[in-house]
Amino acid sequence: MLLRGAARSSSVACRFLNFKEFKKGVTRNQFQEKIVDALCSGERDRASTLLLELGHERPTLSSNDFISILQHCTKLSDPLFLMETWKLMEEKEIDISRECYYLAIQALCKGGYLNEAFRLMNIMRDNPSVHYFLPIYNKLLGACVQMHNISYVNQCLDLMDHQMVGKNEITYYQLLKLAVFQQNLPAVHEIWKECTNLYKPSIIFLRKFIWSFSKLRDMESAYLTLQQMVDMVFQGGFLFSKTAEGKMRNLRLDIPAPCKGDSSLLRSAKENEGFMHSANRYYNDMGMHASTSEHYFNIGNIKKNAFDISKSTVRKQKSIAAMKLLKWSFSDVMHACAVMQNDVLAEQLLYQMQSLGLQPSRQTYNAFTMAVLNARGFHDAIEVVKIMEKKNMKPYDSTLVCLSVSCSRNLELDLAESFLDQISTFEGPYPFNAFLEACDALDLPERAVQSLTKMKKLNIQPDIRTYELLFSLFGSVNSPFMEENLMFQNDAAKQIRAIDMDMMKNGVQHSQLSMMNLLKALGTRGLVKEMIQFLQAAENPIPHYQSSLGTSLYNTVLHVLVRAKETNAAISIFKGMISCGASPDAATYTIMIDCCTIIDNFKSACTLVSRMIRDGFVPQIFTYTSLIKILVESEDFDKAFRLLNQGILDGIQPDVLLYNRIVQKASEKGRIDVIELFVEQMHRDRVQPNSSICRNVFFAYVDGRFYKTAIEALQVLSMRMISLDDNVLDERQAEYEHLILNEETEDETKITNLFIEDGREDHSVALLILRWCAILGFPISWTSNKSQWAKRLSMNYDRSILVADDNSESDRFFSTTLTRRQA
Repeated sequence: MLLRGAARSSSVACRFLNFKEFKKGVTRNQFQEKIVDALCSGERDRASTLLLELGHERPTLSSNDFISILQHCTKLSDPLFLMETWKLMEEKEIDISRECYYLAIQALCKGGYLNEAFRLMNIMRDNPSVHYFLPIYNKLLGACVQMHNISYVNQCLDLMDHQMVGKNEITYYQLLKLAVFQQNLPAVHEIWKECTNLYKPSIIFLRKFIWSFSKLRDMESAYLTLQQMVDMVFQGGFLFSKTAEGKMRNLRLDIPAPCKGDSSLLRSAKENEGFMHSANRYYNDMGMHASTSEHYFNIGNIKKNAFDISKSTVRKQKSIAAMKLLKWSFSDVMHACAVMQNDVLAEQLLYQMQSLGLQPSRQTYNAFTMAVLNARGFHDAIEVVKIMEKKNMKPYDSTLVCLSVSCSRNLELDLAESFLDQISTFEGPYPFNAFLEACDALDLPERAVQSLTKMKKLNIQPDIRTYELLFSLFGSVNSPFMEENLMFQNDAAKQIRAIDMDMMKNGVQHSQLSMMNLLKALGTRGLVKEMIQFLQAAENPIPHYQSSLGTSLYNTVLHVLVRAKETNAAISIFKGMISCGASPDAATYTIMIDCCTIIDNFKSACTLVSRMIRDGFVPQIFTYTSLIKILVESEDFDKAFRLLNQGILDGIQPDVLLYNRIVQKASEKGRIDVIELFVEQMHRDRVQPNSSICRNVFFAYVDGRFYKTAIEALQVLSMRMISLDDNVLDERQAEYEHLILNEETEDETKITNLFIEDGREDHSVALLILRWCAILGFPISWTSNKSQWAKRLSMNYDRSILVADDNSESDRFFSTTLTRRQA
């Protein structure tokens, strides 16, 4: 009885203890749930209190009592609470499992606490039961790659080599991502070489390589790898499934490749069998199962009882998933074709997809459209868009933006606007700016205003480029009378001020170009007063205009003022420019020298040239033209002649416009001697006359009643208009005489059309002059240099070379200039 009672008491005690243990387990699970709920609710203090209670009230704890907490820290990337939990686990001297290490390092990596992750890895390394665990190293390596920290990556790889955990496809994929980030194509090839030497990459891994080659623009490698993937897909012999996150996962046994420094790289068959056994155990620990020791699964090796589906269903699912992967890889290569403008390969890929039964996706068609657009232009790209429309596919907004911009650049405004209307979401005003630029090129401010209105309705914020183009658009003058129309000027001023106010309202500060276009717009419209007001606003410390001052801006204002003959204002602005510290450039000095021609002040012009040389700018042809213009206007032809010769000695090549100005003024004053001197100088400088020179010389002689000389000079100058080479005139004499001496009136039209089409209007004028001389009965001489008029000009020129006056200010100045340039 006592024994029986003792036995009964023992049985009751055991049941009580079992119940107590069960209650204890439930309580610990509840503790984890409460802690997780507190963390999800954002109650960190309460979670910390519950964690301390868990540690104090339960003297015996295991890793399982913290799994849910660690999982939560991993999912929500809460490394701080994880470290708090881990500290408690260490204080309680809990035997930490492999899964806890994995979750902890994963949470630290997701939170960016790589130093703490490395410290935990070193602790784990000393634990012989968990040190061989490649997924942990892959997580750490992935975090280092994601942060683009090369130092951490090398540290992780060194740790992996030291632990001899090897590498698998996940490891290589992380290295591929790093190589793509570094734009290191040789590294990708090295990874490919290492992988293919150790084992045959899976279909999923081939896709990673195709992505890498495409990103790094290695079209040949991407294409060859794609063809290898096509062969593998249609040969079969693979299996994969989807993870919980919806990603493709390879179910083939991914045996880690030995480290390069591992002496056991070449193993015997027996050693490989042992290595396989270790790998299987490692996958079982992760909840994965490997049913074969071969590198590749064969669909026939999968047992029916392992999966509750038929073989045909497996093949169908395998085919669908494989085709999806293949379609993605085609799309990757197609995107690279778009970037590389390789439309030929893009078209080849599209045909291959269709022949394989792969229906190109919207993404693939968009990439193909971009490849065609970049290589062939928008016309062919529009044809691809039409094909997409037939398949009920709408191009991406980014593709529509590129199409619209391309049409704008080709000045096809209607097409550009139609693509703009199809865009759903705008990331900025870029396509509208391209449209405004086209409006500016075509001088269509009305279309630009419509585009701006559309931007306002779509709530698209204009940027500085938008305003630069708007000011440029309103700076154009469509008809000559607009500049002098007071009503038009008032409207223009309101428009320009409205744009500036809108710019200020949107917080866009003026750039150099926007301010320049604004001032140019006001100057073009004749709004000089408003232009000066805006310039003064820019000179003052007003934030909206503060950063827009510069030499080019002052040049814009000075040019407008000089053109408007507002010389006093130009001189005042020039002085203010100097006082503000803005350095004049060659254009500034040229504008101000031109201002001196208006006020007829040669001395000031020479002073400006002197300062121009001191600042390191060499006088050009337009500098001499302006100075000579001043002298000619004051009828100082002798000094103009000496200055012209000095310029020639200074390396300046005069043009016909310079001579035309002198001859015109001399003709107005009846100075035949000056005309003959400069005409001979022009001939010696090998400058061909134009119709204006012929007209001025002819009327100068006619006004002086030298009719015969007028005809003779007209003939000589006409011959020189055709060519300065007598041999050329001899070759063309028969052809031209037929046109000149023929009495049919149609020949005049023939002469005009013959040379105007070739852009040689002076030839037409010269032949028509010679034809007119022939009609008047004057003989035509084709040896212009043997003309008595030409000989007389040459002889008089040699006798009439004017000696430079050493006391002349201009001669002293230009002698100094020549000396400095030669030095």
